[in-house]
Amino acid sequence: MHFFSKLIKPLLALAAAGLMLQASQGCTEAKAPAAAAPTAAPAPKPRAPGEGPRVIPLDVTEKGYEPSPISLNKDEPVKLVVTRKTDHTCATEIIMKDYGINTPLPLGEPVEIAFTPNKAGTLTYGCAMGQMISGTFLVE
Repeated sequence: MHFFSKLIKPLLALAAAGLMLQASQGCTEAKAPAAAAPTAAPAPKPRAPGEGPRVIPLDVTEKGYEPSPISLNKDEPVKLVVTRKTDHTCATEIIMKDYGINTPLPLGEPVEIAFTPNKAGTLTYGCAMGQMISGTFLVE
């Protein structure tokens, strides 16, 4: 019996550590490193009529939505091409409440989302869990 108790305690500790590690990989708020403060890209130049929407690639990674923030022009059509590149996130869909967008993001498949920002300011988008994982558009 003494042999089994010496064997079981380390196995239980290892199993508990594994469960805690798995739980920590779930939906956690993505935080940028303290030294790398996000900077907004310069405002894009308006597109000529007939050029079509501005295409913006957006990835979902372990760090969240990247890049963010992204500068947009008010009343300029936009086509997001969103690709979820990780399973270690709760951002399995993208939600933009202001535009009625709630789109699933299958792993590894680019998803196109078209919209036109119609008011200046900060537009927030994010995951379905109260936008715990989120990003922003700066609309000028």
